[in-house]
Amino acid sequence: MIVLVADKFEKSGLEGLAALGATVLSEPDLKDGTLQARIHESGAEVLIVRSTKVTRPMLEGSKLKVVIRAGAGYNTIDVKSASEFGIKVANCPGKNAQAVSELAFALMLALDRFVPDNVAELRAGKWNKKAFSKARGIHGSTLGLVGLGNIGRDMIAKAHAFGMNVVAFSRHTSPEEAADLGIRLGTLDDVAACDVVSVHSSLTDETRGMLGADFFGKMRTGSLFINTSRAEVVDQSALLDAVRNRGVRAGLDVFDDEPSTPEGEYSGPLCSEPNVYATHHIGASTEQAQEAVAAETVRIVQEFMQSGVVVNAVN
Repeated sequence: MIVLVADKFEKSGLEGLAALGATVLSEPDLKDGTLQARIHESGAEVLIVRSTKVTRPMLEGSKLKVVIRAGAGYNTIDVKSASEFGIKVANCPGKNAQAVSELAFALMLALDRFVPDNVAELRAGKWNKKAFSKARGIHGSTLGLVGLGNIGRDMIAKAHAFGMNVVAFSRHTSPEEAADLGIRLGTLDDVAACDVVSVHSSLTDETRGMLGADFFGKMRTGSLFINTSRAEVVDQSALLDAVRNRGVRAGLDVFDDEPSTPEGEYSGPLCSEPNVYATHHIGASTEQAQEAVAAETVRIVQEFMQSGVVVNAVN
């Protein structure tokens, strides 16, 4: 079986695939037209990607049977076309949950204590304890969660450890489950009224643009907004208005029109705002998370080779 790895992938994963007896083609720099050509000329039956986009022309007429997203979200893959061509799409849910929730909390704490500004001023030789001694603190405050998947649930444990109360909006969680988790279910309006809002929703037709002007209009002055999920869940212009005109402070790991390459130029309006702390879409980028994702990817390929069954299939 030919497996084409068209993205950065852990050494342990490549070795695991080879140990299965697969012919492994590791070509992490393939994109767009070069990826399309390579898929067809290689005769690959399995394609593994991380952030690389997989489009209809890449899939059509290929020998692919499975496309694996080495991560949780799969909005960069044309799942509809894959289904049309009889190609299964699989992902690795939950394997990066701890890494993403760690970053979400890092952004929350950084916002509350103005950590990047502290660092920048001290590096510039300026001492400003007077200004930076005005943090609110998060103990006893309320965290509002949008989404209760693996990452959202990992946020609950961290929030409780920090002495926070939790209100969550979830279409797929029962009141009984919420009670077991020690949280309260609420509407989006209830979440917007919290001291801190953290978004952990997958991107679907239903969630695209879900958090817009109405949501941000209900957030409190000085409240914190964290998004480590998908930029498209949030109306970016409405968020920008809330930051500039409503006193909302934001910690963001995802943005509209992000570069598709690991390095490049980016000039989106949100990342230059003084009340926004921005990171480079690194939520899942810990060694622990990537090793876990690699192991799960190997498991998916192994199961497919042995039984023809595609575990974690999303179509």
